[in-house]
Amino acid sequence: MQLHLNLGYFGTMVASQPEMIGDIEAAGYRSVWLAEAYGSDAVSVAAWIGALSSQIHIGTGILQMAARTPAMTAMTAATLDDLTGGRFRLGLGVSGPQVVEGWHGVAFGRPLRKTREYVAIVRAILAREEPVAFDGDDYQLPYRGSDATGLGKPLKLIGRAHPDIPIYLAAIGPNNVALAAEIADGWLPVFYSPERAPAEFSASLRHGFAASERADQEKRFEIIPTVYAHISDDHDEARSAVRPSLALYIGGMGAPGHNFYNDLCVRYGFEEAASTIQRLYLAGEKAAAIEAVPDELVDEVCLVGPAPAVAERLEVWRRSGVSALAVASMDPATIRLLPEL
Repeated sequence: MQLHLNLGYFGTMVASQPEMIGDIEAAGYRSVWLAEAYGSDAVSVAAWIGALSSQIHIGTGILQMAARTPAMTAMTAATLDDLTGGRFRLGLGVSGPQVVEGWHGVAFGRPLRKTREYVAIVRAILAREEPVAFDGDDYQLPYRGSDATGLGKPLKLIGRAHPDIPIYLAAIGPNNVALAAEIADGWLPVFYSPERAPAEFSASLRHGFAASERADQEKRFEIIPTVYAHISDDHDEARSAVRPSLALYIGGMGAPGHNFYNDLCVRYGFEEAASTIQRLYLAGEKAAAIEAVPDELVDEVCLVGPAPAVAERLEVWRRSGVSALAVASMDPATIRLLPEL
């Protein structure tokens, strides 16, 4: 089981600590993953880290599809992969309605259909086999809407591109996970429980693998959960370090009835806690929402506590069948110690 490092929304900190990338490479992390929401973008940071590093892979976890056309994403992936000597991994996601419509100002629409069309266009562009034409419900190349000029024509990507740049999908609902298993190279889950998730998502994964047109899809498919981590001899202190992230997603990343992370918490059996966290968070009582995150949930989906306890949990993760863990931590000691464990 490989270890990756997920810097999340805080990748820009490498600008003030450029030596950190060398330390991460030396520690044995396979890749660094970067996120974006409505702050710094992931592409700029990926390019910066690519220039500072020589071996570590750089992944986007995730690029928001609503923020870029499929062609722009394909160009970006090809450019970053070329600049880094083949070290780029493309992670994509639809984000949620609040960000898609509130920040990017476009319709959330039908995410499964959009994702399928988006990935198909990106793959066609990277393949560089012929000028790309696509006739979908959400995307058309060339564009043929009622306001089109009629002057658009199929085009082929200029320059080099690696057709096999791995594409990963962030997914949390059963249908989204099935789609990832069908069309992507890997799945980027969050709040993954090594005890519950294999059974929770097994039917979705089987359905996606069976529907895939790609050879050896199940064998080549990677599952790389993001796992919040904090190592401390004080177990309660370690839990407190990661609780705010869980509360933010379970409580604040979506409206009532439209929060995918809250739904997952419910499916894991924490229905009462999920309801309480969301109610408090949306009422502005963030401190109380953080305190309402149960110890049991933290211990199940995160890596927290003294080093020996974390080492035991790593064995549970290894047996769960995941390909790698994308560790999310801002604690230098945790980042240093985890590869040793």
